[in-house]
Amino acid sequence: MLPPKAFLDSLAQQASSLLSQDKPAAVEDLEQQLRALLQSAFTRLDLVSREEFESQALVLQRTRQRLEQLEQQVARLEEQLQQTG
Repeated sequence: MLPPKAFLDSLAQQASSLLSQDKPAAVEDLEQQLRALLQSAFTRLDLVSREEFESQALVLQRTRQRLEQLEQQVARLEEQLQQTG
């Protein structure tokens, strides 16, 4: 995967070369090339959908709540052990 600066430089270079050409379809060509370049970059990234992200955030929130409950339970049990010991 290209570093962000190299990616943007490549994008700018391709846009510049397309716009410097003297033909009426330059804008369409630019759009197609930009889409292809961005699609290529996005497929190399490890991205998740918003839905998956929100789902995992909810799972994490529930896990944190459960962990806090368990920590409280352990603290109570330790306190009981100290009182009986």
